[in-house]
Amino acid sequence: MIDAIIFDVDGTLAETEELHRRAFNDTFAAIGVDWFWDREDYRELLTTTGGKERITRFLRHQKGDAAPMPVAEIHRLKTDRYVALMAEGEIALRPGIAEVIREAETAGVRLAIATTTSLPNVEALCRAIFRRPAAQIFEVIAAGDMVAEKKPSPEVYQLALSRLGVAADRAVALEDSVNGLRAAKAAGLRCIVSPGLYTRHEEFAGADRLLGCFSDLGGLAGLRDTVGVE
Repeated sequence: MIDAIIFDVDGTLAETEELHRRAFNDTFAAIGVDWFWDREDYRELLTTTGGKERITRFLRHQKGDAAPMPVAEIHRLKTDRYVALMAEGEIALRPGIAEVIREAETAGVRLAIATTTSLPNVEALCRAIFRRPAAQIFEVIAAGDMVAEKKPSPEVYQLALSRLGVAADRAVALEDSVNGLRAAKAAGLRCIVSPGLYTRHEEFAGADRLLGCFSDLGGLAGLRDTVGVE
């Protein structure tokens, strides 16, 4: 039996990465530095999980302006910009996700989040898409600012499972990236993957099912069939 479904956020619940990239670039312009991340830059930077970590990695290699303030402050400004962009309503759930959530709620399957993004970003996404606070949809939210190590470390999934009080073999993860897949499997979870805009080039060996789109899953029944449980 499946007691819980644990969702990644960026690229899984919604295609948010382009909005993140825009928020980074808007922030760089606002603080007066000559940094700009195009899609190829960002695709490479996404192999490092966490916004602060991406900025730090970028600063080690870029040859332009030095950082005018601490990385944490740049990232805070970027988060503010992302939340503002999200409030403009430019985002939607990925196809198939709403069906899984709706059917899980009806069936009494518990819902949780395990993400490398920050709690304010999760909240902004849920308010923009669902018009409700995140806690009204997801019983547990384990975010990147709650753990010491981000994906591919299993720590954020372990935190979600601990707060749910559910064993790993009674839950399933939905992911879009190889780092997320590795984190879920290291936590003992079965994992269904549908690559997002920035992860289609990745290899997903070990996924319990690989989908072109979450709408191919077939809702909760398809999820249960995939993992071989009632």
